[in-house]
Amino acid sequence: MAIVEAHNLVKTYHMGLTEVRALQGVDLVVENGEFLSVMGRSGSGKSTLLNLLGCLDRPTKGTVFINGVEVTALPRRRLPRIRQQMVGFVFQQFNLLPSLTALENVMLPLRYSRVGRAEGRRRAMELLEQVGLGDRYTHRPAELSGGELQRVAVARALINRPAIVLADEPTGELDTHTAGEIMALLHDLNQTQGQTFIIVTHDPGVAEKTARTIYLSDGMILREERRK
Repeated sequence: MAIVEAHNLVKTYHMGLTEVRALQGVDLVVENGEFLSVMGRSGSGKSTLLNLLGCLDRPTKGTVFINGVEVTALPRRRLPRIRQQMVGFVFQQFNLLPSLTALENVMLPLRYSRVGRAEGRRRAMELLEQVGLGDRYTHRPAELSGGELQRVAVARALINRPAIVLADEPTGELDTHTAGEIMALLHDLNQTQGQTFIIVTHDPGVAEKTARTIYLSDGMILREERRK
């Protein structure tokens, strides 16, 4: 069953008098539980695509469905709730609040949910255990390594039990060994939890660890590659 469907996505930006087409009619279907990568050079449109799938931006033309909901037809005021309920984000720069502990950072997305504090703490502790940081939950970002920071970010992305997790260059700030550990963690979560991951990358080593890779160039899908 498809968890994400995108049809004829076009995204146009205007820079002065210049029109830039970041996406030019992209069609994409992602099945529930997929472990998918989107690969391309800088400027290929991959981050734009991720922003549209994550309801952070609207297409100039086209439709996006997440878990059967046509999110492109919803008013803007409803999109924050859709993001909260259906989408988890992992960013290259981690985006953790330096004044909060690892546990508090993971719990942060629950602030606007109906999950009680005790249940939120239980979920966050469980997720930190799953990502290998059960003994680091009181540490603040300045006390954690790059790999540990990204593990906290992964746990935070999962706290609301989203339908999909969108990861934008999640290994871009990490050394090769640590990047491999993060990809192994994401793959393990995909396999054990059935979590759907869409990972944007420019690194062939990251892409080859996913089950399917979509190759973007100049805002269009060139081809896709499936792995056993």
